[in-house]
Amino acid sequence: MKKLAFLLVLIVNTFTLCAQEYALVREDDKFGFIDKTGAYAIEPQFEKAGSFSNGLAAVLEDDFWGFVDTKGEWAIKPDYDRVKMFNSGYALVLKDDQWNYIDTTGKKLETPNSEKYYDFEDGVALFRAGDKVGLLGTSGKLVLEPTYDVIKKFRNGHAKVNNGELWGMIDATGKVIIPVEYEEVGNTYKDAGVYAKKNGTFGIVHNGSFNPIDNATKVHNFYGDSKLTYASREKKTGFVNSNGEWALEPKFDKARAFSNGLAPVAEGKKWGYINEKGEMVIEPQFRDAEVFSASGFAPVKDKAWGFINTSGEVIIPMEYGISGNFAFLKGSEEKGFVNGVARVKSKKGWGFFNEKGELLGDKWFQNAEPFVSVK
Repeated sequence: MKKLAFLLVLIVNTFTLCAQEYALVREDDKFGFIDKTGAYAIEPQFEKAGSFSNGLAAVLEDDFWGFVDTKGEWAIKPDYDRVKMFNSGYALVLKDDQWNYIDTTGKKLETPNSEKYYDFEDGVALFRAGDKVGLLGTSGKLVLEPTYDVIKKFRNGHAKVNNGELWGMIDATGKVIIPVEYEEVGNTYKDAGVYAKKNGTFGIVHNGSFNPIDNATKVHNFYGDSKLTYASREKKTGFVNSNGEWALEPKFDKARAFSNGLAPVAEGKKWGYINEKGEMVIEPQFRDAEVFSASGFAPVKDKAWGFINTSGEVIIPMEYGISGNFAFLKGSEEKGFVNGVARVKSKKGWGFFNEKGELLGDKWFQNAEPFVSVK
């Protein structure tokens, strides 16, 4: 029993450690980091700082940048003119007018020379040679020779690529997932597929097939694990599935993605929420509305933003400003609750609400960035 209890404590502690998240905040013109209780994990003491990535945060001291660990201690001494965030174990740093990649110990990664250097994402970085772009791996060697005119930002392990006027998609190994033969391709690859346009017709690329959508004039990316995405026809919006079929006929003036089984839709100037049968379950009453978080809360707007639950009950009054979360890290555009907290702005500054509607630490800050994992 003692061994079992020890293992359970170890598992809980390990999970807590792995799930630890900090947010960069500014108070009295100094930057520090709070945890999800709202307490300071690292007291405000820095002139400038960046959010944590790969366990380290960029910090400015005496006009030079270095990186601190989760205790606020120097992991890489301030020695650089500029630095980027870590991703895939490497960060770009500028010293003596030369960009280089370093690992989390400060060791330089040897790579082929390039006129321009790009951040790593999903284990690869763009590599340009002349007019073509390929992929550089964390080994410092090319995993894809410069082949394309354009490679866009990686999302969910995939990136749009372009040659001439046509688009396709590759994965992080450089493997072609969607051939470069489409006039448009969505930027988010999901199991349900990705929208594309071929010969003037919109459709869904799914399991290697292009499934045209009858008379669609615009299609959006699939969101989360939803099997439906929203699309427009004749100035109205409905929802289509992976086969390109209209699962819900276009009858709404506007719409956004399904999440938690509900999707925001607009009738005239008012927004409400429908279920996947197309039934209105939260009547149109808001000036604007965003998708539900995984935990079941959605931002809604009257004169300002607040939050409702899936029953339509207001849990945080509509008195705040909101902005997208993690866009600078993941390319996503989540607004509202992310991993249990929502970042909002008031006349008093920036703060975070938990899912009980409580202000973390009962405190507002001059600035506050989204919470990120510190591991």
